[in-house]
Amino acid sequence: MSKPNKRQLKTDSGIEIRDVYRPSEYNYAAKLGEPGEFPYTRGVYSTMYRSRLWTMRQYAGFGTAAESNKRYKYLLSQGTTGLSVAFDLPTQMGYDSDHPMAEGEVGKVGVAIDTLADIETAFDGIDLHSITTSMTINATAAILLCMYVAVAKKQKADVRTLSGTIQNDILKEYIARGTYIYPPKHSMRLVTDIFAWCSENVPNWNTISISGYHIREAGATAVQEAAFTLANAREYVSAAVNAGLSVDTFAPRLSFFFNAHNNFFEEIAKFRAVRRLWAHTMKEEFHATNPDAMKLRFHAQTGGSTLAAQHIENNVPRVTLQALAAVLGGAQSLHTNAKDEALALPTEESVRLALRTQQIIAFESGVVDTVDPLGGSYFIESLTDEIETRVREYLDKIQALGGAVKAIEAQYYQNEIADSAYKYQKAIDAKEKIIVGVNEFISGETTDSNLLHVDDAVRKEQVERLHAVKKSRNAPDVKQKLAAIRTAAEGNENLIPRILAAVEAYATVGEISDTLRSVWGEYKE
Repeated sequence: MSKPNKRQLKTDSGIEIRDVYRPSEYNYAAKLGEPGEFPYTRGVYSTMYRSRLWTMRQYAGFGTAAESNKRYKYLLSQGTTGLSVAFDLPTQMGYDSDHPMAEGEVGKVGVAIDTLADIETAFDGIDLHSITTSMTINATAAILLCMYVAVAKKQKADVRTLSGTIQNDILKEYIARGTYIYPPKHSMRLVTDIFAWCSENVPNWNTISISGYHIREAGATAVQEAAFTLANAREYVSAAVNAGLSVDTFAPRLSFFFNAHNNFFEEIAKFRAVRRLWAHTMKEEFHATNPDAMKLRFHAQTGGSTLAAQHIENNVPRVTLQALAAVLGGAQSLHTNAKDEALALPTEESVRLALRTQQIIAFESGVVDTVDPLGGSYFIESLTDEIETRVREYLDKIQALGGAVKAIEAQYYQNEIADSAYKYQKAIDAKEKIIVGVNEFISGETTDSNLLHVDDAVRKEQVERLHAVKKSRNAPDVKQKLAAIRTAAEGNENLIPRILAAVEAYATVGEISDTLRSVWGEYKE
């Protein structure tokens, strides 16, 4: 059997780990405070999971809306407590399924949505008033939010009580993912328009999920993930304040989305550090007085980039440890990746196992029985402090560059992430970092043939559905509604009411996006 190399004595962010941590080195009692109290290091609620478990989500969506509807109902029947919708790339990029750019991508990494009719099908038989729904959508977030609201109205639900989240974090698209459409200035306008409209019309909706997850997936360290996410959050708050919004009104509906990666204790400390940093930022920099405006509430997802295509059963313990770190770090919502997601979309069997992982942690492990069970650990508190210090250093650098948008335009984030990703891969290649079943402890078969495949025929079916909707709708009305969006985009009017009216007339995602493209243009890196 292969022997492991010398144990790693640094975290993935390069923080040196001492052999022992002593009480004389840390006065934690004076600094931490209580759970549910500023600066929220120990959690944003005083009773945490003793009163209410985190929302158990499973990211799902593929093929057509009808296929996704079946998966959503299956997940609800298995005990998931919130839906999390994945959209295909054409939907994310503002292209309809019949657009040449959509070829080969329709329904592949998420559900294909062209019109309100698709959202109606996706949520058919699901009471939107009784669940929370998270939608991972950014450049076209305003359109999908309006479609969701339109379906709720058709269900006669009280829109003001709708609960859920749209990701709506466009800055990280320029940094890490690339599914942007418009230049940053115009994209930020859409974000703040959503803030303003939701605060008046859907006050319980989380208007943004400021995402470090994709930054981490692109190769960032835990410290970089935390720093770049908080810098982006600063930019969004500044933009909203400059647009005339009250920080105490809109900030309580901000939410965050972080990665739960492999280094167990570093991840727990990261979650604690970002809570404390955000509380101080909101109180001292933006002068928030509403305690809810200072609380960093977050969704966590286990690390997709940590999943290995080799020996996919090894992904089960990886995901379990990552999920446990998120819970011990105080997550409000959690998605656990399925073991086969390094190779394909998850099967029903693998997604059920991923959900059961959360349920076992919640109901069998005992970690939910007391608030912040690792609070006061000399190691955890020292690590939390060190992460906080390093994140502040990054935040200062980004401020010196003129803020997040300027830093993105200067390629600062991108270069830092690329450098970290290179070092990480180099350590794996040199076996300085062991990945079980990948660069050490390798044996036998490495893949599983029981994988989910989305047939290319999905596009033909989706296009036929799209054309049928176009044929049946009131074309002059759609044209009028799109013209109204163009007029609003040329001026300063809030775009959301205009987009909602167009959506309800069955204008397509592509038509609305193209209307905005015609005014704002497209961003070219």
